[in-house]
Amino acid sequence: MDQAVGWAETHTREPGIVKTAFAHYDADDAITKLASALGGSEHALVVLFVTSKADAASVIAEAASAFAPAPVIGCTTAGELAGQGYTEEQIVAIGLPASHFAVRTILVPDLNDFSAQDIIHEMIRNRNEMTEADPYWHHEFTFLLIDGLSTKEDALTSELAVGLGPVPLFGGSAGDGTQFGNTFVLQDGLAYENAAVLTQVRTSCPIKVFKTDHLVPTSQRMVVTDADPANRIVREINAEPAAREYARILGKDPEQLNTFTFAAHPVVVQIGGQHHVRAIQRVDENGDLVFFSAIDEGLVLTMAEPMNMATHLEQELAALTQQEQPDAILGCDCLLRRLEAQEKQMTGNLSKILSDNRVVGFSTYGEQFNSIHVNQTLTGVAIYPPEDAQHD
Repeated sequence: MDQAVGWAETHTREPGIVKTAFAHYDADDAITKLASALGGSEHALVVLFVTSKADAASVIAEAASAFAPAPVIGCTTAGELAGQGYTEEQIVAIGLPASHFAVRTILVPDLNDFSAQDIIHEMIRNRNEMTEADPYWHHEFTFLLIDGLSTKEDALTSELAVGLGPVPLFGGSAGDGTQFGNTFVLQDGLAYENAAVLTQVRTSCPIKVFKTDHLVPTSQRMVVTDADPANRIVREINAEPAAREYARILGKDPEQLNTFTFAAHPVVVQIGGQHHVRAIQRVDENGDLVFFSAIDEGLVLTMAEPMNMATHLEQELAALTQQEQPDAILGCDCLLRRLEAQEKQMTGNLSKILSDNRVVGFSTYGEQFNSIHVNQTLTGVAIYPPEDAQHD
């Protein structure tokens, strides 16, 4: 168990531009204490990452009042990234002060019925308004939180890509621990299922949006020959029952396939010269494979092998700090990375690296990067101290 699990008090980090605080979900007056810990400065936005053990509806309702007038968004998690790295049963609060950030949020209340064109128009209008209001702030990013059980992440991210323009997007899919029962996104005092919250940010702080995974494609390929794309189900691989064929390729017993197997032996697809992970969620009772992201007949899947997680993460985060130490890194880290770390007894090492690099965020059911939904990946934004204090 991570050292931070079970914190009963509210903890904060040393002062910076981005404010962060963490509390155990059942601590007395947790939300009030988090609001106090973030300080009295006016925030353009407060983001909450809430353990699935908490009552999400109660948390966001209380938070809307405690952090007012700042808007509050968030989601439930499959684990949290807090002051000491990987944690559980926490509420993570992140404050973006209005002195350095301008924010617009767009709620997509029903992922089964949304107008991409209307959202794109609103994105463009928001961006123009923020540019006019803060012409000296030159840095922008878009942050997406989406129901991790909706199966709509691929559709939404691809549809909205045209509205991004040159602005990078990253995000994560809300989680429910390892239960896969109910996931929620949070906005304006309410908890929503089958919904998403898109947040556009303009800031005086330089930023770098990134995506990283520790997986190397091998020469072992397989073809999806029967699938149900709408439900992300693969029935056959290489014209054989999916789970059985996947297990055969690995040299394993199909009856022994589990989440740890999928974390250790992921598959990737090649898109635009880059590989993107298509992680397996579970085996259905009938031997089908259920995936975390888009899948279709004819898709060529490539087996991948993991590099050393700690070494790779240290190198990737070092690249973000090469020129200057970030004030904070907001990260969306796949649940499968956390499970792989647990299986390989690397949680402590990874937690120290995350903590040393000021990474805060949550463990997800999937990640977004620009127009693509991926898995077993860490996406995020590094936020650096502002370039020009005179325009803050």
